[in-house]
Parts: sequence; C-alpha cells; structure tokens
Amino acid sequence: MSDMTRNFQLVNSGQQAIYEIRVQGWIGERWLSWFQGQVLRFDEDVTLLTILVADQAALRGILNKIWDLNLTLVSAIRLERNEQQKRSQNE
Repeated sequence: MSDMTRNFQLVNSGQQAIYEIRVQGWIGERWLSWFQGQVLRFDEDVTLLTILVADQAALRGILNKIWDLNLTLVSAIRLERNEQQKRSQNE
C-alpha cells in the first residue's frame, strides 16, 4: 500500500484528529466557544487555535464558521500523533 493510499484511508477513516488553525485577526472569547478549541497564542494579528475534530464534516463546519465570521484563514494543519505528543510535552 502506498503512503498516499494509507494517508487517504487515515483521513477518511472517521478517526478524530487535532488541527492547528491560524486565522488573521483576533477571535474574542465570545466567538471562541463556537470553535470548541483553545487559543494557544495571538501573534502579530494571527490567532492560533488547536481543535479536536471528529471527522472531515466537522472540519468543514469549523471552516464554515471562519467564513461566517469573515475571518481570513491563514492555514489549517492536521497534526500527526507524534507531533501532538511533542507539542503537549512542550506546553
């Protein structure tokens, strides 16, 4: 099985994943509850959210909320399990 096939199966298997989502601007406490995540930091007008996502449909919902709030998406990165562990140890 190729890496590409394995990655496709992993993403589409319905497993939860953690995403780091960066948006331009500040997401206030009022809107943060929409994302069920946490702000890790706010640097130079960019908000970094770390969010546990149930599946691809849930990710789409989060991206739609960003659109609804008229925020600019900078990046959305799916963290691999070993990356998640490293980042949690560094906090």
